[in-house]
Amino acid sequence: MRLSTVILPIHRWAEGQKTWRQAEELGFHTAYTYDHLSWRTFRDGPWFGAIPTLTAAATVTQSVRLGTLVTSVKPCSPITA
Repeated sequence: MRLSTVILPIHRWAEGQKTWRQAEELGFHTAYTYDHLSWRTFRDGPWFGAIPTLTAAATVTQSVRLGTLVTSVKPCSPITA
């Protein structure tokens, strides 16, 4: 049986990296994070981007698979890009 987990992107990296490492050490097959603008009770606190979070997680893990559980389609004006 393969088990996965979701890690919310709410921690600054000094603390967050420990969580990603622990997920791997506990033997999870995949660790996901959300790509939302905010999440209910966390809307007044820090909420970091999914792609930078997963990139950082890849630097401190070896075998756990990483991914977004939900990826938002964020509108972006081509004029400002």
